[in-house]
Amino acid sequence: MLNVPAVSVIIPLYNAEKYLAECLESVLAQTLKNFEVIVVDDCSTDSSVAIVESYIPKFGGRLKLSHMDVNSGKPSMPRNKGLAVSRGEYIYFMDNDDLITPTALEELYKLAKRFDADVVYCEKYYTCGANRENLRLTSEQKPGFVDKPTLETDYFPERIKKILEYSFIVMPWAYFSRRDLLTEHEISFPNIIRDDSIWSWNLIFSAKKILRVPNAVYIWRNVKSSITRLEKTPQQTINFWLNPVILGVKTLHETLNKFDFFKKNPQYHYVMLSDFIKGSFDNVLFRTGFQLEPFAVYETIKKEFGERLGEQDVLIPLLCTFINTQQKINAVNVQKFNQFAEQAQKKIAELEAQLKAK
Repeated sequence: MLNVPAVSVIIPLYNAEKYLAECLESVLAQTLKNFEVIVVDDCSTDSSVAIVESYIPKFGGRLKLSHMDVNSGKPSMPRNKGLAVSRGEYIYFMDNDDLITPTALEELYKLAKRFDADVVYCEKYYTCGANRENLRLTSEQKPGFVDKPTLETDYFPERIKKILEYSFIVMPWAYFSRRDLLTEHEISFPNIIRDDSIWSWNLIFSAKKILRVPNAVYIWRNVKSSITRLEKTPQQTINFWLNPVILGVKTLHETLNKFDFFKKNPQYHYVMLSDFIKGSFDNVLFRTGFQLEPFAVYETIKKEFGERLGEQDVLIPLLCTFINTQQKINAVNVQKFNQFAEQAQKKIAELEAQLKAK
């Protein structure tokens, strides 16, 4: 046990030469020294690997560099590989262009040990610009912030409710997790966009003791190099975000079936799938900026799904629900338009009558 690191920091890497050194420096500066860093390179084509290699002596044997055989295109598979070779008692994921505060690992580890937590969940984090300017405290979480470490309920309906109310951030770096929990429950990242949602939900449902804390230790650098932030045409964006609907629903369906609660309570199973699809469609609408006419959106979706829709039986009732909801909205809009048209016709008739009277 003396040779087991307290924490394994896992960093997926792809073409991050501009910010990688600062990321590694922030880990090197940690007040907690009993940790290992595992960088998994996803076939970088710039100087990223050379930068990591130059830092190996500085970490005194605590930095490991691993390589993917082929480029996976997303951080999912590198994260999974990093977990497979890790030895730490706890796991902490970072992105290669971000930073952590000097006491981050020490704070999270002490909290985990003090409360015997499976997961320490950080509600808040810092954001900054590309050059570390405009540092500010923020969160994507909506309600229910805590002012002291607080253990979450293990009652499934309450955890589901908090997920649906956006009381949990889905980014992996918001979670400081016991390694045994991840390996024993086979909590890995699916190789799809929006993998963070499925991974974090799997973690939340698998953990017995989740500690919610107000500590802000992560610094998210707002740069546009992310695969999800690259500029795309509206059609490309729709195609890009519909793929996780097709693949992600099946993956989430299988993930939820691991838990007896969802087998015994299909209504909750349905709610989670529905929320996942809604989030995917919301991403499509938000990122296209509503630039496409409805018929163009329909044609793009139809082309993207093609014959594959039949492979996802669980998706069909959900799509029908969304279609039905939209039909109701359209019906209301048509009714309003007809009322407006009727009023307009009356007004025109009144004006014509006034003109004739003159």
